[in-house]
Amino acid sequence: MKLPSTGIVKYHVKLKFEVDGLVEKADIIGAIFGQTEGLLGPEMNLNELQKVSKVGRIEVNVDTRSNMAKGDALIPMSTDISTAALIAAAIESIDKVGPFQAKFGLVGIDDIRAIKKKVIVDRAKKIVQDWATKTISEGEEMLKDVYDASKPGKLTAFGKAQLACGSGVFDSDWIILVEGRADVINLLRAGYDNAIAIEGAKIDESITKLTDGKRVVAFLDGDRAGDLILKELQGLVKMDRVVRAPPGREVEDCTPLELAEILREVAPVSIPDIVTSEQLPDRKHTHRRDRQDYSITVERESNQAQTVPTENDVDNQDNQQIVSIVRDVYPQINETLEAVVLDGSMKILLKVPVSDLLKRLDSTEGAKVLVLDGIVTQRLVEAANKAGIEYIVGHRTADFKKPLDIKIRTFGDLGTSN
Repeated sequence: MKLPSTGIVKYHVKLKFEVDGLVEKADIIGAIFGQTEGLLGPEMNLNELQKVSKVGRIEVNVDTRSNMAKGDALIPMSTDISTAALIAAAIESIDKVGPFQAKFGLVGIDDIRAIKKKVIVDRAKKIVQDWATKTISEGEEMLKDVYDASKPGKLTAFGKAQLACGSGVFDSDWIILVEGRADVINLLRAGYDNAIAIEGAKIDESITKLTDGKRVVAFLDGDRAGDLILKELQGLVKMDRVVRAPPGREVEDCTPLELAEILREVAPVSIPDIVTSEQLPDRKHTHRRDRQDYSITVERESNQAQTVPTENDVDNQDNQQIVSIVRDVYPQINETLEAVVLDGSMKILLKVPVSDLLKRLDSTEGAKVLVLDGIVTQRLVEAANKAGIEYIVGHRTADFKKPLDIKIRTFGDLGTSN
């Protein structure tokens, strides 16, 4: 029912009716006014109350079918609740509309002020929600700005020659000169977005323009070609430092940890607590500065012979159920940078990216076995030990002091990879 516009209204008196005959709206309204007149005294006649704006315009809906009329009526009132109740009771006493038998009944009395209060409260909630949404959106934008600043750079191109470079070369205050596009990509993976490729022994003039006024580090391959390019560079570009890949190796072949070690004195970077399977060198390295050409070379330490457990050793040392599960899980996570946590019955409790593993271990209950596509580091072992994990398998292990109550294996130990 459409509610009438009546100025200040306190209550809506709602009624329904049935009439044993065909009647119209005017008949219903006439019966309401006529048959209640004088019942409650002259001061409560509906006509008088309308004159002083205590009763608004009465709305009536009628539906006529099969010689019967049914419908509802709504009376807006600005009296007190007692007067509204008396008038509602008086209308319920109506038993005829014209010549036809009729029955009126009260549906309810709505407190319009309460309804308005609810409308006001609902609107206030909406206002607060809109404000909160805007505030959260602004916060998310701020977080996004911070996140974007921490994201690794992207591969792009510079100058007319379209030299491959990281997106950071345009605003960085120092530049890394490398030989080729693959070197730029490898440095991007390690977190350096300020490298640009020379791409040939002939140095493009755009390189000299880009490096003008900036700190320049040449990072060249550890081979004969690197020597030739260094001579070419020395005549065209003012270099602050020259660093080299290990003898006989190229920059594109170095792992992120090797790159970080070589560039540490130039611009130290933070090494992640959990690194991927490609990020740990096969051997340890120490570094010294060559005083003659200001380069950093890499010397390999003597490698102590390591005994890799044979399959029989594994049978003797490891729970065969665990070994079997690890061999099943390996193809599912290999090269995915994901980790799987299992309980004592070898059911998977958790499968997450390796980058999220440390924070998720704290809230994982019943964990016993951890299998990851990555390197088992000291911090990971400590977190796993705290979480109750008894067995860890990864591609490789970093240098750490292994807790005695955790078994640590590589996929190679278990015969799942080469």
